[in-house]
This record gives sequence, structure tokens and C-alpha cells, in this order.
Amino acid sequence: MHGRGKSDSSIVPEKSPNKVEEPTAEAVEGRGLAKGNRFEQNAPRTQSRSRVGAPSALERIGEAARKDRKQRFTALLHQVCDPERLRTAFKELKHDAAPGVDGETWQHYAQDLEGNLQNLSERLKRGAYRAKPVRRAYIPKADGRQRPLGVPALEDKLAQRAVVEVLNAIYEVDFVQFSYGSRPGRSQHQALDALTVGIQQRKVNWVLDADIRSFYDTLEHGWLVKFIEHRIGDRRIVRLIQKWLNAGVLEEGKRIHSEVGTVQGGSISPLLANVYLHYVFDLWVRQWRQKRARGQVVAVRYVDDFVVGFEHREEAEQFLDELRERLARFGLELHPEKTRLLPFGRKPDREWREGRGPKPGTFNFLGFTHVCGKTRQGGFVVQRRTMRKRMQTKLAEVKQELRRRMHQPIREQGAYLRSVVRGYFRYHGVPMNGHALGVFRQAVLRLWQQVLRRRSQTSRVTAQRMAHLATLWLPPARICHPYPWVRLAL
Repeated sequence: MHGRGKSDSSIVPEKSPNKVEEPTAEAVEGRGLAKGNRFEQNAPRTQSRSRVGAPSALERIGEAARKDRKQRFTALLHQVCDPERLRTAFKELKHDAAPGVDGETWQHYAQDLEGNLQNLSERLKRGAYRAKPVRRAYIPKADGRQRPLGVPALEDKLAQRAVVEVLNAIYEVDFVQFSYGSRPGRSQHQALDALTVGIQQRKVNWVLDADIRSFYDTLEHGWLVKFIEHRIGDRRIVRLIQKWLNAGVLEEGKRIHSEVGTVQGGSISPLLANVYLHYVFDLWVRQWRQKRARGQVVAVRYVDDFVVGFEHREEAEQFLDELRERLARFGLELHPEKTRLLPFGRKPDREWREGRGPKPGTFNFLGFTHVCGKTRQGGFVVQRRTMRKRMQTKLAEVKQELRRRMHQPIREQGAYLRSVVRGYFRYHGVPMNGHALGVFRQAVLRLWQQVLRRRSQTSRVTAQRMAHLATLWLPPARICHPYPWVRLAL
């Protein structure tokens, strides 16, 4: 286990504001003055037992965290053990979720819900709670490989969700503004919009498109615990987290333990990932931007996926070299094939169009390929198009599912395809991506026509009939999201 020196805790800069010209979405909140741990007592659960408008226990914890950015919270377990919080966590679970290693299902646990929750609460209080190993499962990735996921036991999910809710009250105060992944009230489209507005409104000429190799499998438990202890002084909460980290994975009947990594799929994994990268990446980037950069720097991170824009190439190269050293210190590594530094922005696009420079590159972020484009008035704009590989993967899933549903009534097939197309448009329906939406809809229609033709040798599935079915069941391609600057303004 690595030791923690002064340099690790001093990565939070003393001065609060970023450079004046940086986007509002990346501003740093100031540091308060009050100290103490007096806001952690529990709050009445209902308005009938408290005055209307009184802050909840978690709101008081968040306020205390905001007033003193160095405070360590020493009495949090009773918040986790609250049966009401555990009940809320249970209601938020998917009813049809796959069971963990214990085989416990949502329906069976609900048969004696109050007794089970009370029993879990008591075991958490006494320290008698034992984390179970995570059942390994795999899902296909866009590149054809398999992504390992973990399926925790049901009670582990409940306890993790309760811990996440409590810790979010503290860490939402600490996390920087350019971090968007797996945070309450933040989404992938907010990260996409912040990046687009940052590139268009700032002097960005070079973009670092980076990927951390196997992040969830390589983060070190020792460092993670030390990072958590910066804020969490309740040893019982820290031990709970250590239990989940050390529970291991059950794969093919064998229990596998490791001192690195956290299993994707657990309710607490995204929070732990954000805490780890908050100290390893976010605070370091913020300090580097304030103290090392001469030009403008824009950063957006969504869990382990991040993009950084620079005004000057030499600073981008210096940042990349120092970032590699920074990550290596904490057991992480940039993927050599997925990390690129490329010209991108208003100036490279103008120089290319005038024949004075190379064509700007393109990069992928959160399912979209980002391209330098022009508005109808001739101005510079960042265009976002659905990644080709992402679309191909989705169409392959639809094709396989339609074959399985080949002999279902058309009404059932149409209802399935309507839900697929609607969900696809809901995510990919960003401004200036209408053409890709239309291409996807037509491809789905062709797959449906192929299936209908295969199931009957006599009936003809004409283009007119498919057009009628498309009108009945497939939503028209439409943009579902506002322009980035409009969303950020709101």
C-alpha cells in the first residue's frame, strides 16, 4: 500500500477561482470557514414531525461539507442504516434484475420486506454484515469484445445504494464542475454540450482524446481508501467499502480476490471511480490549468472518459507527458492506441479551408464523432454525428432480436421496434445529427422487411406495405435535444 505524503493532500489549490475566461461550467467553488461535525444528527422523516422547509439530515451534511472543505465526517453510519433509506433503495431496484450469488430476487425479498430491512439495518449497525462475492457476467462491447460486469447480491445493492446517497451529500460539494459522469442531476448530454460550447467559445486548437486502459480493473485499493479518508472519518463506513472491495468475484465457481480494481455493475462503483479520479485527475488538471498553462484549456470528464482542449500544441504535449507520469504514480495507464493529440477547433478549420494547414481530425466522445463544420452563415461549429460503430452494433442487436421474434404478430414486432427507435432518437437526437437518425430508421425498416419476407414464401412484402408499417410503428426522425448553448444557458 502506498503512503500518503503532503503532496497528495495539497493538490487542492488554495486560491478558489479559475482563470476568469474559463467557462462557467468549469468554475471552482470557494472554500468555507466553519468547522465541526455538528450537522450529522438524523432528521425527522416526515414533515408532520418537523417544521415545513427544515433541511434534511443529508442537506445539513452537505451544508457542513460546503462550509469546510477539509472537514472529516465521523458519524455517518446511522444515516446508512436508516430503514427508510434502505426501503427507498429497495424500491429503486429493478424488479427483474438478475440475482447475485445468493439467488435472492426482488420479489422474494419483498415478501417480508420490513423484517428483511430491519434485519439488514441491525447487521449494519453491529458490524455483522458480510459482503458477498460478485457474480461475473459479460456483455458485448462495440468493438466485438466482451465487457466484464458484476452482479452483486441484493442486500449488497441496498447497502451500497444507501452509502452512495449519504456520501453524495459530501462529494457533490467537492467534485469539480467539469466532472459529469454518474453524478446526481448530471448527464451525458450535459457533458457533450459543455465540451461543444467550450471548444466553440474558447481558443481551442488542439484536442487530447484520451482513454485510461482498463480503469475499473486497475485502480488501487490502497490509494482509494486513502482518498476516501480525506473526507470520511467514520471507520465503519470505510470498512464497509473495504468489504465490497475485498469480496472478490465468483467466476466459473471460483472466487477471485484482487487488491486492485472495482467491479463494474455495483451501485457504489461509479462513486468510487469518481472519487479516485477526482484526486488523481480532476484536482491535478485544475491546478495545472491555473499554474502551468499560458493559453486556454478546456476539460470535460465523464467517469473514465475525458477530453481536454488546448490553445497551444506545446502545452498539449507537455500536459500529455506529465499526465502519463501522474497516472502511473497511481497505478493507471493511458491506452496507447486510443490516446491521440489532434488539431481541432476554429483556427485549424479555417487554415485547412484556406489551404494553409492539414485537415482537422475527428474524435469520439460518449457515442458521437465530433467534426469541425460550418453553419449556414459560414461560422465555425462543432458537429456531432452518431459513431458508425455504435450504429452498427445497435443494428446487429436489432437484427438478432427480430430473428428471434420472426413469428410474432406484426403488432408485437412493431411495438418492439417502436421502443428501440424511440430510445435511439432520445439519446442520439442532437442538433445537426438528423441525417444519421434517418439512416438508422431506414436500416431498421429494411431489417424488418427481411424478416417478414423470410417467414412467408407466398405473401409479398412490398415497399408500399413497409411504408405503411413504418408510418404506423416507427417514429419519424426528430431532434430531441436543444442546441448546446441553449441548454447551458438554461
